[in-house]
Order: sequence, then C-alpha cells, then structure tokens
Amino acid sequence: MKTCYVWSQDLINHCNRLPAVPRRAELVHSLIGAYGLLKHVQVVNSKPASYEDLKDFHSELYLDHLKTIQDVDDEYETTPQDEEYGLGYDCPPISQMFELVSQLAGGSITAARCLTLGLCSVAINWCGGWHHAGRFGAEGFCYVNDIVLAIGVLRKKYPKVLYIDLDVHHGNGVEDAFNLSKTVFTLSFHKHEPGFYPGTGSVGDVGSLVGKGYCCNVPLQAHYSDETFVYVFERTLDAVCIHFAPDAVVVQCGADALARDPHGGANLTELAYCRCVGLMLERAKPTLLIGGGGYNHTNTARLWTCITARVLNRSLSEDIPEHDDFDEYAPEYTLPVKKTLIKDPNQKSYLDDIIGRIKDNLTQYIGPPPPQVPQSTETST
Repeated sequence: MKTCYVWSQDLINHCNRLPAVPRRAELVHSLIGAYGLLKHVQVVNSKPASYEDLKDFHSELYLDHLKTIQDVDDEYETTPQDEEYGLGYDCPPISQMFELVSQLAGGSITAARCLTLGLCSVAINWCGGWHHAGRFGAEGFCYVNDIVLAIGVLRKKYPKVLYIDLDVHHGNGVEDAFNLSKTVFTLSFHKHEPGFYPGTGSVGDVGSLVGKGYCCNVPLQAHYSDETFVYVFERTLDAVCIHFAPDAVVVQCGADALARDPHGGANLTELAYCRCVGLMLERAKPTLLIGGGGYNHTNTARLWTCITARVLNRSLSEDIPEHDDFDEYAPEYTLPVKKTLIKDPNQKSYLDDIIGRIKDNLTQYIGPPPPQVPQSTETST
C-alpha cells in the first residue's frame, strides 16, 4: 500500500500549543522518525484550511469569533461570547485561535485530498482526530472538527464513507454531523457508563429520520481489554461492511483507550489497535488514519508509531531508538504499552447481546444483507 504521511512544522507547532496535549505532536513525529519510518512513506506538506474550507461545516459566527482571539495571556478572562462558543472550561481560548483551527483542519483535509487525487491508498495525519467539536463551537478539548471536513472532501469522490472511532470517548461530534446522512456511516467503540464524557453513544443511538440505521455504537464497560475490543470490532465491522459496503474509510485512532491513560479507563495495548486497523486495511479501501485523544503522551507516541509501522508492514525493535526525546521514555525505554491487572468486566454474553442488537438494527433500518454470490469451482481449459 502506498502511504502518504501529512506533516509540516507549522502543523506540529500549532498542535503542540493545544492545552490538553502540549508537545504531544512533537513526541509522536520524533518517535516515528527515530524508527526510520519516514523513509518508507511519501511525506506531504500540510496546507492550512481556508475560511471557505472551514465553513463547509462550521458556522461563520464561530469562525468570525475565533478570528478576534489573537493574544491570550495569563490575565485573559473568558467573555460570555467565548463561552457561548464553547471556549472556556475544557477548551480555553489560546492565542491565534483561527490560525490554530486552520492548521488542525488543514492536516486532515490535506490527507483526504491525497486519497481523492490517487496519490496513495492510505493517508496518515496524527495531528487530526478532533471528534467532539460541533458546528457552532468547541467541545471536549476539540476546537475544530477536522474529521467532518475531511469526510466532506472524501465524499466528492467516494459515494459512501465509513467512519470508525476507536477513541475511549464516544465520537459525538462526527455522529451528530452525519446523523441524517445515508452516505456516511459512523461506527464508534467507546467506554459508556454514567458520568463518563460525553454521555452519549448507547447501542440504541442509530441516527435519525432518513439517516436512521446509518449510525452504530458499541458501548463497552470500563477496563475493556484487547481480547474484548478485537472480538467486538471484528464482528461489528463485518456486519457493517456487508450492509453498508463503503467506498472509503476514515479511522480515528484516539489513544486514550490505552492502559494508564489519565482520561481513559480502558485497558488496551497497541496490539489491539494494530489488529483492528489491520482488519480494516485488509478490505483494501482508500483509508484515512487520524489521531485523537491520548493524554499519556509517550504511550500515544508508542501507539501511533506502531500503527504507522503496521500500515507499512514494518517490524520495530522493542527498544526505543536514541533520539532527541529519548529520555521521555524512562525508565523502561521500550515500545510496548503495558496493560494493567484490572479485570475486564465485559462478559461474552454482554458482548454477544450488543453484537446481536447491532445486527438487528442494520437489518431493520438498512435492510437484509445482499445475497453472497457463490464462487465458481469450475476451471477454464
């Protein structure tokens, strides 16, 4: 598979400024480079999104307000208008707001264009994945919904797009954006329990009106393990692809479902993510891989480096190579993410019930799966 890796120093610099993940983008890019993976991809310079690009999804009122926020220092106090657009508690205003969202959205739009132009079969932008932002404002550490904008680019060439969300948090912003759509199918795997953000994403949430059935949620109990994740992913993906038959795929690889993430509550390792991404790649559809959550920054770098290597079919040494950020990986200086000893409460009966309900929803709202054409056993002479 030919792979494009979207990057620019400006994109990294702006991503490094995000209050929730300071310097994370730099760690990720640095580790991918340290393993020599950049030699095996086509590096594509990220282009910032224009105002016209951004308003394909976001309200002009929101974008115009972002333009007014230029210099934010320690004395800055949020205004009522800031808070109206979600710029407050979890999305504090920071300097050069419009430039920030332009860069963040531009990375994923650039990656999507690489696919539509036929430059690659897989495009990667680890600076993207901000799945909570809405049309009218910021939410959940997300100032812009680059995913919705990238899917908009893909739809210009690919009639049906499947969006898969692996983040520990439900991908509510993307789901809401396409809640009425029959051409974008949203599939989210996430922790779901009372009080856990954003509080949406039950198995009964299946879309609305003409888009009913084109939304699928897999709610998991806390501390779900690699075995649980792969089990439900494989069976749900098969069912969705049979019914929906996507032309292109976007996978949000939020790393906060990894064990020991401070905002997570799952117990995954890089093995489960790589297995699931691999299952999707086997379907040979144009695929956009993007980042997302991940608040243990070194573990996030470990994961996205491993996924990059999986795309390239490259094996990696367990020992972290020496590079500028080598000391960040102390004391083990190793690549694998260690899971905790907490027991996975997700029983097979619970998982099978969820899978069964999902299959019933697909049949009820989209229709029975198309008949499988038997393969001929005859040989020509």
